Amino acid sequence: MNYAQLRAFHAVAAEGGFLKAARKLNVTQPTLSEQVKQLEASYGVQLFERRGRRSEPTDLGRALLDVTRRYFAVEQEAEQLLTAARGLKRGRLRVAADAPYLVMPLLAAFGRRHPGIELALTFGNGEAVLAALRERRADLGVLPDVEQERGLHLVALERGQLVLLVGRAHAWARRRSVALAELAGERLILREEGSTTRAILDRALAKAGIRPAAAWTVGSREGLREAVAEGLGVGAVFESEVGHDPRVHAVTVRERSLATTEYLACLAERTGDRVIAAFLELVG
Repeated sequence: MNYAQLRAFHAVAAEGGFLKAARKLNVTQPTLSEQVKQLEASYGVQLFERRGRRSEPTDLGRALLDVTRRYFAVEQEAEQLLTAARGLKRGRLRVAADAPYLVMPLLAAFGRRHPGIELALTFGNGEAVLAALRERRADLGVLPDVEQERGLHLVALERGQLVLLVGRAHAWARRRSVALAELAGERLILREEGSTTRAILDRALAKAGIRPAAAWTVGSREGLREAVAEGLGVGAVFESEVGHDPRVHAVTVRERSLATTEYLACLAERTGDRVIAAFLELVG
């Protein structure tokens, strides 16, 4: 099997298109397209359905992507094992996190200790971070309120608290705290399904038997902040994410029912990886 052709297929399938894959591999798009075509021709198969400028994996392509994810993850582990013999002077660590506020200081400390390790950071909600770990698209994940499960190694980092975010024109803009029951008459600005922030708030409201007046769903933390700043409703964010935006005001919930714990997570089978182990040692 031709390694370059397999790498080309993996990049296109993983990145979701030929243009992004070409940029990642630093090759031209025609070169990448030709490599994939040669791979398909060699085995007499179709790995992508080409629809105009879009290319989506076929059923066979998706099955092969599952294999190549494992293949290239093992390749990376082998490289990291060998480079570790030089005192972690080279290597790569991919981290997925739900927010930058907790992970950035950890990455900065790791970078100072191991300056030769290349760091890659991506963001997503809790479900996305777990998926990245399970699919080996990330080596480590930082996320809140994750449940212990077989095959997952967790390290508790810190206890966090959700606060309510309101616009400066809101009636609560001069208050420091409210009762959870006061949300019954408010319109909520919620994160998307799969967001840990939303799950914590939904769980607290359901347990207290509180139903808000209405709810809007916004698919990002930045979008939620903008909606709140425009006076569209009340949002919820972690206390560490409030920042210094003068357009919004943070209000705590008196019952302290919106607390959670942030965790560092990785696949249990990968704790022996030298780069991952070095990061675990840093936080341990």
